[in-house]
Amino acid sequence: MAVKGAAAGAGVLLVTANVGSLFDDPENLQKNWLQEFYQVVHAHKPHFMALHCQEFGGKNYEASMSHVDKFVKELLSSDAMKDYNRARVYLDENYKSQEHFTALGSFYFLHESLKNIYQFDFKAKKYKKVTGKEIYSDTLESTPMLEKEKFPQDYFPECKWSRKGFIRTRWCITDWAPCQSLARLQGSTRLLPAAPEDGVVLPSQNAASSCVGQPRAVAGPKGLLPTHCLVQAARDGAFDLVNIHLFHDASNLIAWETSPSVYSGIRHKALGYVLDRIIDQRFEKVSYFVFGDFNFRLDAKAVVETLCAKATMQTVRAADTNEVVKLIFRESDNDRKVMLQLEKKLFDYFNQDVFRDNNGTALLEFDRELSVFKDRLYELDISFPPSYPYSEDSTQGKQYMNTRCPAWCDRILMSHSAKELILKSENDEKIVIYDHIGPNVCMGDHKEKDAFGTRRFSMKQHCSEEGRNGSIQKYIPVTAVSIRPECHILRLLIVHYASASGLCLRKASHTSLSCMFM
Repeated sequence: MAVKGAAAGAGVLLVTANVGSLFDDPENLQKNWLQEFYQVVHAHKPHFMALHCQEFGGKNYEASMSHVDKFVKELLSSDAMKDYNRARVYLDENYKSQEHFTALGSFYFLHESLKNIYQFDFKAKKYKKVTGKEIYSDTLESTPMLEKEKFPQDYFPECKWSRKGFIRTRWCITDWAPCQSLARLQGSTRLLPAAPEDGVVLPSQNAASSCVGQPRAVAGPKGLLPTHCLVQAARDGAFDLVNIHLFHDASNLIAWETSPSVYSGIRHKALGYVLDRIIDQRFEKVSYFVFGDFNFRLDAKAVVETLCAKATMQTVRAADTNEVVKLIFRESDNDRKVMLQLEKKLFDYFNQDVFRDNNGTALLEFDRELSVFKDRLYELDISFPPSYPYSEDSTQGKQYMNTRCPAWCDRILMSHSAKELILKSENDEKIVIYDHIGPNVCMGDHKEKDAFGTRRFSMKQHCSEEGRNGSIQKYIPVTAVSIRPECHILRLLIVHYASASGLCLRKASHTSLSCMFM
């Protein structure tokens, strides 16, 4: 898809992927994964691209370090990425530190046509123009260009450390559509002159108020631009990107005990912690996108009560401890047929069609974890089947594993200000398709999803010959939210593609991609 120049706006592609399996079996999975990723880049041709990874390096990071180096080198030097002449890579490689290691990796790529992009220095509290390619690893806590935290130990179930936390970066794209009005202040189509290497934008509230009304200016190739205009540019074109990994359900039996489950409460607490951190008073508030592996699950107790409403329950206990180790739900009649068997890591329901019929929408009433954040976060309507845990058998693309209750785990969320940025008005003509693509293809334990929407632009689902503005040439394993700038309007695209090749990209964990293209 062709994208016009910076004057029409900057295309931004945000991608999230739990890539643990790529490093557990790099010979079979990594090449295919990268090939599909490159096709996404080729299809959208974004100006700015962010790739957020969870479980980076696999289960055994130390053993996978050589594979990590190969993966990073491939991404930075690939011919498919040759037009991206600037990059920032942040890898949490401090695997020896239990209290800090998150296994998160964040990659940012800038297209050569993008002239005015700045990254925020959280220590100096100012933006710095991005140049060259740089890789940061080991102790990211001392890196000023991001905020990285592992959740406090008392957030972890039973206070046992695991690799859960978040990384936050902040960016300002002054070529982006919201900043176009600033061009008039310069009498030029160039929005912001190149900043000195030590940065010029002071985005804190105090800095902003001190700049307004003062005739200070910054020199640039197009002349002088008042400093307060730089601050306004930061407000209008700045956004936070948060790479996040929340806690999973350790036991189906424990999840079933209460409604909502204890694990839901832990995720609620952790997500609230992240949101409080990114909107606290330390820095100017900007729009934000939080996307990653949230591990959201259905309300297990309510689901079981609904699916097995007419069943009788048999409890199986361990002989030595009397602990409940299994629940068996049988039909009251029909020869007492077993409907559901529930163990710590077993959710074996006799009829998986219930999770697929009508795209599983009957189960959405049990998808409740995000509802407590409705005043803080926005998500597009879900109209695809649960995306986890699909079979990892390449011949069983539609089959769920019987390890967990199927659920919508990986999500793309945004602040309400970010929603307004991309949707603008409820009265605008728009279509939003958030769908599941590749229902017959093995994508590992997470099935990819698709959603597409536009402002003042209609688009058919699964189109392949709709012309330059609407062409999706091949289904690819990625979820994307896209705002396309070709026609000088904001367009929203969320696409979760599936591999057309039929290859199983993963054998374990997630390798699903979620991306947002603006």
